[in-house]
Amino acid sequence: MPYNKKSIGASAPKPKTTSWGGVADWYSEYLETTEDSYQRQVILPNLLRIVSPKKGMHILDLACGQGFFSRALAEAGATVAGADISRELIARARELSPASLRYHVAPAHKLSFAQNGSFDAATVVLAIQNIENIAEVFSEVRRVLKPSGRLVLVMVHPAFRIPKRSAWGWDAEKKIQYRRVDGYLSASTTKLVVHPGRADGETTVSYHRSLQDFSKALAKNNFSIVRLEEWISHKKSGAGPRQAAEDTARKELPLFLALEVRRDA
Repeated sequence: MPYNKKSIGASAPKPKTTSWGGVADWYSEYLETTEDSYQRQVILPNLLRIVSPKKGMHILDLACGQGFFSRALAEAGATVAGADISRELIARARELSPASLRYHVAPAHKLSFAQNGSFDAATVVLAIQNIENIAEVFSEVRRVLKPSGRLVLVMVHPAFRIPKRSAWGWDAEKKIQYRRVDGYLSASTTKLVVHPGRADGETTVSYHRSLQDFSKALAKNNFSIVRLEEWISHKKSGAGPRQAAEDTARKELPLFLALEVRRDA
């Protein structure tokens, strides 16, 4: 997950960082031990269905973190390489994975370890919104993919989950839970606390983009969108006066967006 390179002097501001290395221990433990996570219950089964990993496939898991999805792809039979800018998370990935699974410390836009046309597919799961220079990333992914290779992007839905510009609302008269969106088309950059419940903890930078921003950046790099899916939350509300409305809202307003794009030969 790349960061902006700025000169750092005595009076220079702290550079923006989107690496999750500062919370590597917490994040790794969360993914490995939480059975009810979105990653395990929603994203993983859908990712495996779309990518369809099998023996003979070479897959790049970009911004792989501690290798949660990399290992699942490899267990399905594919040859997998993972890359992330965080040395801490790559260290965790190597500890948790078999030696046959290769990991590299590298920013998403500069995959110097990968030869041209060396992968059948690439994945970027819950990371593209932490990456500023997506056009450079798509260009680099195109370079390392084989002709007609696929890229699968999974992100928090950019139409309904805009940091600090969207929120749940409650209509007491109609007894409806709704999603309020105060801005969508304008790109924005937002600093967010990574660790939930710790207001003064490690932060990351989230880059909001509209669907057309992604579509244009992909088309510019000769990718065609071949699949678009919207995935809902699997969670259920506890008993209470808003239970039915909350559960209905979860089914109607998707939490995640998945794009499968194909490299034009």
